[in-house]
Amino acid sequence: MITRLINKNKIKYKHSFVDPDEIFLDSQNLQNFDRQQFEGRIEKPISKNTIILLGSLFFLVATIFTGRLFHLQINKGEAYFKISQNNILEKAIIFTDRGIIYDRNKVELTWNKKTDEVSIPTRSYLSPGFSHLLGYVSYPTQDKDGNFWQGDFIGKDGLEKQYNEQLKGENGSKIIETDALGKIYSENIVNAPKKGIDLVTTIDSRLQKELFILIKNLSESRNFSGGAGIIMDIKNGEILTSTSFPEYNSEVLSLGKDREKINNYLKDKRKVFLDRNISGLYTPGSIVKPFFALGALVEGIIDPYKKILSTGSISIPNPYFPDQKTVFKDWKAHGWTNMMEAIAVSSDVYFYAIGGGFENQKGLGIANIEKYADIFGFGTKTGVDLPDEKKGSIPSPAWKLANFKGDPWRIGDTYHTAIGQYGFQVTPMEMVRATSAVANEGKMLTPHFLVGDTEKENIFSRLYFSKEYFNRVKEGMRDAVTFGTASALDVPYVKIAAKTGTAQIGISKNKVNSWIIGFFPYETPKYAFTIMMEAGPNTNSIGASSVMREFVDWMSINTPEYFK
Repeated sequence: MITRLINKNKIKYKHSFVDPDEIFLDSQNLQNFDRQQFEGRIEKPISKNTIILLGSLFFLVATIFTGRLFHLQINKGEAYFKISQNNILEKAIIFTDRGIIYDRNKVELTWNKKTDEVSIPTRSYLSPGFSHLLGYVSYPTQDKDGNFWQGDFIGKDGLEKQYNEQLKGENGSKIIETDALGKIYSENIVNAPKKGIDLVTTIDSRLQKELFILIKNLSESRNFSGGAGIIMDIKNGEILTSTSFPEYNSEVLSLGKDREKINNYLKDKRKVFLDRNISGLYTPGSIVKPFFALGALVEGIIDPYKKILSTGSISIPNPYFPDQKTVFKDWKAHGWTNMMEAIAVSSDVYFYAIGGGFENQKGLGIANIEKYADIFGFGTKTGVDLPDEKKGSIPSPAWKLANFKGDPWRIGDTYHTAIGQYGFQVTPMEMVRATSAVANEGKMLTPHFLVGDTEKENIFSRLYFSKEYFNRVKEGMRDAVTFGTASALDVPYVKIAAKTGTAQIGISKNKVNSWIIGFFPYETPKYAFTIMMEAGPNTNSIGASSVMREFVDWMSINTPEYFK
């Protein structure tokens, strides 16, 4: 019986194959299969119909792609090849407009203009007389392939450099598609440009232009190598005019194409690129006397009404030859002068005596001379908002030791320093600030060129000296106009107080710097001024006073509001 069953089973499974997993399949473990991973299931082969269907689908897709490729490569290949060769996508700069600079009356001093010659706006400047103040720019620059390695306008001097970040704005950009003939197929702005900030300055362009012309004319007619002039508001430090001669052409330097003219600038011995107001260092001569007179009053060295005799010179023992005298000359014999008269007639003997001491008159001494020079800002930058400002120098024993080793400081050095000679050097900007501090009775301002620049207006120091001392010095400067060395400014339409200076320069002393400083109106001062004519012949009797006289005459007709 058993045998029969086995035989029947053999017959039944004769043509079947039993897999090993079927042999060991344990129905008790079925619940442990991970059916998500197909455990416990027997794989079935893909049917023939499914394979045929998928193959047909792949064949259809391949046929479509092949047909499209044939169309693009064979039928349209040449046309598309030309398009791909000739059409170019470029990212181009959209140049922004640089900020405009105005004067205090909204007259344009520098602006942008479009030209047919270049693809970017060019910078234009008011002239003459504004180059050192405004400066110039460097234009965006391309390499030989037309790519911009400098994409911005960059200020290189003057206000253009000082306020470059505010003026420059921000360039935009766009994508341009063009063909070989330059035809634009499409153009899309990616970033819009942002215009630079406009600046309103404290400058009165009328005053600036006229003062420059007067300085230029005198320089050329009387053989001065150059000159400079400044007018400043004594209440807030606003600069109404700051001009320097000779000057360069701002547009020529900005474009940089006229190599001959630029080379001539570089070779010019008059130093065309020098802004004499802030970077020129000059021997001041007698224009320092009012400041040392004030120092003598503060230190109690002398009563302002005490008189000192000037016979034309003083003499002291010669340290090298005791039997001989060293003579220090006055520019003329002035007789007996008090402080106000000494300022008015510019007596050197008086200032020798109160500076270094002579006979029974005690002097300030070099330490106090240096002290009051420092108090009035000599040898210190003014902080004016222009680049490249220089500071002057005050002679002192330490200065002499550094410059003349082995040669000690002597009383004669003190005498020369007291009248603004020897190694004394100042800038015109230092002088106008110091003059303003006398006019406003002790407020040391920071000169500046932007209207409403409260940060600059609030930077100042106060000299707490007696009003009476200031009045005596101011009286002496007024006397200089009414009967002294500045009588050229004795005009009927405004009362001016002033001090002149003639500083000998050069080894042979055959050249002079001609100065005039002062303020107006005398009763209620509003404006301080400084004019300097550089390195003229020592025989010349016409200098800075002449320029200022012509200037105030012009102002009385064209800008009389400044005298009210």
